[in-house]
Amino acid sequence: MAGSLDLIAVLWFFGLWIGYTLFAKRRAKAVSCLSFELRRKRNDWMQKMLLRDNKMADVGLISTLERNVTFFASSTLLILAGLLTAMASAEKLSLMLSNLVPWASYSEGAVQLKLLLLVFIFVFAFFQFTWSLRQYGFCGVLIGAAPDGRGMTNDEQLLYANRASKVIDQAGHSFNYGLRSIYFSLSALTWFIDPLLFMVASVVVMLVMKQREFHSKVLKALQEC
Repeated sequence: MAGSLDLIAVLWFFGLWIGYTLFAKRRAKAVSCLSFELRRKRNDWMQKMLLRDNKMADVGLISTLERNVTFFASSTLLILAGLLTAMASAEKLSLMLSNLVPWASYSEGAVQLKLLLLVFIFVFAFFQFTWSLRQYGFCGVLIGAAPDGRGMTNDEQLLYANRASKVIDQAGHSFNYGLRSIYFSLSALTWFIDPLLFMVASVVVMLVMKQREFHSKVLKALQEC
């Protein structure tokens, strides 16, 4: 029975993760949210960038965004190293968990399986962060190659700004997917305690992300800018 409940909890977890990702992507096209507002701001940024003689401020902003992503990508590698080390010590870890949670039974294989889920999550996050990093590099190239907007028609300015902001937007989405993975990994930690708690924690994480994406104070501030 415990094995069946664990399987249900894992399916529930991935269902919420994938379901929320699809929901947020579609919902962002219909209502104002962080993704929608940031897309609008990035487009304004690229339009103003075309009219500046000195684009060092724009390059500096891209560099700052790259440093933020690099921090998370590096941290993800360190966490992966720790998880793989923990898998090699699954027997000791199962004994420790049995002492901490006496009402649950832990086998070495079960502990390794739960650690494997965390490994999968952080591998996915690492790929998202590194892809985001590469895309921000593309954004830097677009800024460096940007023509003088004062010699362009209004339609040409809008077209270039829209294309450049779309690349930045895709980099932001990849970064967001990586962060979302880390958020859900926190709920996966509760699987070591109880599969039912794991399911509840997954719902809580999803609701927290939904609140921040669609109803947060920073969203209201962006809407008013």
